[in-house]
Amino acid sequence: MMRCALKGGGCVTSWSGDRRSPAAAVNPCGVRMPTGGGGCCSGLRSRAADLAGLEMATMRGGVGGLFRSSPRYGRLQATASVDPEDIPLEKVQVKSSGHVLPYVGVACLGAILFGYHLGVVNGALEHLAKDLGIAENAVLQGWVVSTSLAGATIGSFTGGSLADKFGRTRTFILDAVPLALGAFLSATAQDIRAMIIGRLLAGIGIGISSALVPLYISEISPTEIRGTLGTVNQLFICIGILAALLAGLPLAGNPAWWRTMFGVAVVPSILLAVGMAFSPESPRWLFQQGKVTQAESAVKRLYGKEKVTEVMYDLRASGQSSSEPEAGWFDLFSNRYWKVVSVGAALFLFQQLAGINAVVYYSTSVFRSAGIASDVAASALVGAANVFGTMIASSLMDKQGRKSLLITSFSGMGASMLLLALSFTWKALAPYSGTLAVVGTVLYVLSFALGAGPVPALLLPEIFASRIRAKAVALSLGMHWVSNFFIGLYFLSVVNKFGISTVYLGFASVCALAVLYIAGNVVETKGRSLEEIERELSVVD
Repeated sequence: MMRCALKGGGCVTSWSGDRRSPAAAVNPCGVRMPTGGGGCCSGLRSRAADLAGLEMATMRGGVGGLFRSSPRYGRLQATASVDPEDIPLEKVQVKSSGHVLPYVGVACLGAILFGYHLGVVNGALEHLAKDLGIAENAVLQGWVVSTSLAGATIGSFTGGSLADKFGRTRTFILDAVPLALGAFLSATAQDIRAMIIGRLLAGIGIGISSALVPLYISEISPTEIRGTLGTVNQLFICIGILAALLAGLPLAGNPAWWRTMFGVAVVPSILLAVGMAFSPESPRWLFQQGKVTQAESAVKRLYGKEKVTEVMYDLRASGQSSSEPEAGWFDLFSNRYWKVVSVGAALFLFQQLAGINAVVYYSTSVFRSAGIASDVAASALVGAANVFGTMIASSLMDKQGRKSLLITSFSGMGASMLLLALSFTWKALAPYSGTLAVVGTVLYVLSFALGAGPVPALLLPEIFASRIRAKAVALSLGMHWVSNFFIGLYFLSVVNKFGISTVYLGFASVCALAVLYIAGNVVETKGRSLEEIERELSVVD
């Protein structure tokens, strides 16, 4: 039902019930239901001139709607400076004739490089240590591994500012520089200094990519498949890790092969820059910068000309045309945004503190106890479980939703951790300990890939308002890299002091806390456009 009340010469229009709204049909819970093309609404026309003055009412309600286990979507209010009769009651939703997938594929080159640079050092470390004269220096070997994590922390924090200032595609092109240069320096290093500089540059590159890839994909993806395309990021990270594993196979017969392993990463870095030079900029970023004509052109390339009016209506209705200045870093900690930003940071902290790195680290010894002596076979099994789980998540993301997958994922991870802890300590299970440990490890990785791995990077760009989206994603990814660094630094010390079983029980407790936190603080976003989500988190109850 549409209601209109004049306020000071303007008009406040609200939609409620299950009638068609300008965004789509809305069920009693407020969830967007696609109207599809044709049917009774196929003859309606929306006039772009009528939409130009549409703005959202002042965000007085903050983000309170996000923090309910069973969110009650409030009334959508829009303040219009045009005559209420000129506001279209429905938007015509037609099938897109654009082509989003090629541009998602180009962006995922950054995800492949992310996974590859993280995984390539594991197989190459022993051989590069001999060539660079640090075979007996565990500290310098540790620097080779951890420098990329330090660089990724720097890159994740700077990536958001770069994306806001220069745009998404140009930041990708800039990101290709440290990615390619870092790979080249690592491949040609003649001493440890050059290797560390190369790893630092590569780390900065993957840090920027870690924030930029999910941000760009979420902003260019159609609502109905945004969840599926969002999980492609995690899938390609897994593929990058597997590619690094396969790249190390020739090392047994050719110890100098490690240089080629690092060097091949230059190729996708160049392809990323070239591909992004021909990719459309995010329409949402362009609109936010006041470049309406360019935003319309980008929409036409991505979705087809028949979707321009609908998408541009959403952009105008989201309030992105407001005169608010660009958000600064300190704005993320204001009362207006801090609660929603804290959700993003918390999800990545739970992701790391739930023990994924520990399980991967110990997977080799676990598989050896079960009679699988090959390190490559053990790593391949973990990698295959990760890819398989991510593929399942991709097929379920837009059906089951983000929140339910997160809860299922952390529940499965907690149960797997309990199984791993019992397999190491319970004497009654001693005859089956090796088999149970392998089962627990594989189930844990599958559970992680089902939700805890792919969902945070997908959910964050969805729940953050456009004004803070890039910086808030960067801040959350920064928390990911900082926690990753310190877990790697202190994990072995904690294991030596308390024992692996106690540590696994601690991880299981973290998983249980994560389930409770997600149930009470995360909103479901499936099937809703970014603009609808932003309006929901900004409505007045």
